[in-house]
Amino acid sequence: MSAASDAPLIVTLLLDEAAQQQFDALRQAHFPPARNFLQAHVTLFHHLPGPEYAAVAAELGRLAQATPLLNVRVTGLRFLGQGVAYSLENDVLRQLHRQLQTQWADWLTPQDRQPLRPHVTVQNKVLPPVAKALHEQLAADFVPCTVTGTGLGLWAYRGGPWEALGQFPFTG
Repeated sequence: MSAASDAPLIVTLLLDEAAQQQFDALRQAHFPPARNFLQAHVTLFHHLPGPEYAAVAAELGRLAQATPLLNVRVTGLRFLGQGVAYSLENDVLRQLHRQLQTQWADWLTPQDRQPLRPHVTVQNKVLPPVAKALHEQLAADFVPCTVTGTGLGLWAYRGGPWEALGQFPFTG
């Protein structure tokens, strides 16, 4: 991708392979197939300016080199009205997000100015009773666990599937 691209940039937290596979399987099973263009993901920023690609990538690389692997707690399920998500918690991730919010303040949309509420959506865009039923089903068997945040992902949003632009592994 060139630095002059107009495609918005998305930043995600990358997860360990086992967690990624588990969340992908849940998403595959419960997300409406016609709308399921993506793997399961933890979005940190939804819409950064494409022309700032070089600066964004450089900062993600710098932060990833200074950040150790993150033990991310999967703490519960969130009912989204028309979907279901797993809630995640990690204080270092929240601090990293606030640091980036401060650095990128002039670029942020209202959504990206909000405090981080990390989650993995496994169902969305369904009727509320369908979502409520899945929430109840998954909550009945839920056991808190820990997954590993392994790095940061950078993507271009082009209207459907995201274009992978880079991965920045945590090595701190």
